[in-house]
Amino acid sequence: MRFSMVVQWRKHRAMAKKTRHAMAANLDPFRHLLRTKNNPMEVQMRFLATIIACVLALPALALDLDAPFDNIDGGTIKLSDWRGQPVLVVNTASRCGYTKQFSALQELYDTYRDRGLVVLAVPSDDFKQELSSNEEVKEFCELQYGIDMPMTGITNIRGKTAHPFFRSLASEAGFEPSWNFNKVLLGPDGRVAGTYGSPVRPMSGRMTGDIEKLLK
Repeated sequence: MRFSMVVQWRKHRAMAKKTRHAMAANLDPFRHLLRTKNNPMEVQMRFLATIIACVLALPALALDLDAPFDNIDGGTIKLSDWRGQPVLVVNTASRCGYTKQFSALQELYDTYRDRGLVVLAVPSDDFKQELSSNEEVKEFCELQYGIDMPMTGITNIRGKTAHPFFRSLASEAGFEPSWNFNKVLLGPDGRVAGTYGSPVRPMSGRMTGDIEKLLK
């Protein structure tokens, strides 16, 4: 009698074990495929994992932050002068429908400059809407908009003759200004944190939100 009970208990135990294995297989129906030697799916998954690892190991896009711009006040300025701070780079023009954005750009600069934001205006005649000299641009911006943010001299921003920063922006980040008052936000690490078209207002929630994420 006792022997018969032991045999039955062992049979029930074996059946329970088989049931657990079957349930595990049902929960992971592809498990047996991955365990198959030289299985194509396993090879593909390993290949994909290798590709992802290689992409993650690539160095960060290198923008040219050390190339000097002419300073509209004389001398030169470089974006690397503000390393460790967020910088909003804006290509501007004095005779454009978006020229009134100078007021909002100055307001943005006044709002966040004490927290580290730099707004750099880059006048350009690439779209044929800028005045003819740095002196005229400087006078216009100061008299009409009270601008005291950093400003470069008139600069090429597109194509082969573009300033090295804008060439690197196009080649490394895939962004080239398509019109006046396009905007590029650089993070404290010198990487592109955001790009914005002309219609995006400097004090819009979208832009101030992105900037505040980068501030001290």
